[in-house]
Amino acid sequence: MTMNRLLAAAIMLTLASMLDAASLPPQQKQWLDPWRPGGEQVPLWPSGLAITRPELKGPETAGSNVARPTMTIYRAKGRNCGVAIIVYPGGGYQGLAVGLEGTEVCDWATRIGMTCAVLRYRVPQTWWRDGHQREPQPFLPLQDAERAMRLLRQRATSLGIHPHKIGVVGFSAGGHLVTAISNATGRDYKPADAADRLSARPDFAMPIYPGHLWSGEGGPGSNEVKLFAFDPVRADAPPTFIVQAEDDPVDDVRNSISYFLALRAAKVPAEMHIYAHGGHAFGLRPTDQPITHWPTLAEQWLRTIGVLQKP
Repeated sequence: MTMNRLLAAAIMLTLASMLDAASLPPQQKQWLDPWRPGGEQVPLWPSGLAITRPELKGPETAGSNVARPTMTIYRAKGRNCGVAIIVYPGGGYQGLAVGLEGTEVCDWATRIGMTCAVLRYRVPQTWWRDGHQREPQPFLPLQDAERAMRLLRQRATSLGIHPHKIGVVGFSAGGHLVTAISNATGRDYKPADAADRLSARPDFAMPIYPGHLWSGEGGPGSNEVKLFAFDPVRADAPPTFIVQAEDDPVDDVRNSISYFLALRAAKVPAEMHIYAHGGHAFGLRPTDQPITHWPTLAEQWLRTIGVLQKP
């Protein structure tokens, strides 16, 4: 292909992406965030293993119609502190905000010495049926989250990380996935290989503006803060750090509050930060709101619970 044809093809691809972005609702535009090159991409499942396909609606991209999930590992920059974190991008279990709530999170984590992995779990999968939220069965993103944790533990020595200092952080639906793996019982799939003999329980958990938690009982003006029945909380859930804005227009702040209270009732160590302003899907991008400083608080919390060393 000549240089002119290559240039024309690139222009056409860019225009097509712009048109696709223009037709998407604001929340879904995050799915088109650029997937940054770099890191080591690890397929979660053996290539010959048949796994359940999500409800595909088109060709696979970095942030949509993910049929064969992957984990991309980014090594710590500078001094490796021996801690690792797996990132679950949000997207309503319909897509994945792989930039805003994926690689940008790893920029922060690797900068403070952590190994970071972005999970591209299987999407889309329907949660709303007959006007009600119902956990799908099988819950494909949870299977992928558990498998990713086990694979990372299996690679702990080669990556220079402590196998019991591996946590998770997730945003929106990814925040719910954090709570799901934190309270999972057993293994949610048939073992594929030796990695599946390892534990999938995270050692610390950070759900950020999570959804799919508050049952909504009592209506919009109610003070009821009960979890859905499909969101049980176990006494052995890991220490948890929660952040959300009170003015979140997508996931009601009672998602965080109900989960915090359930953790408290189960005597699980938890820290929660609720801000007056911040909206939804703020990620780690700087703003003029106080909520933009939550990563600093998260780092301090990790030192408080003994995951990171105190300076």
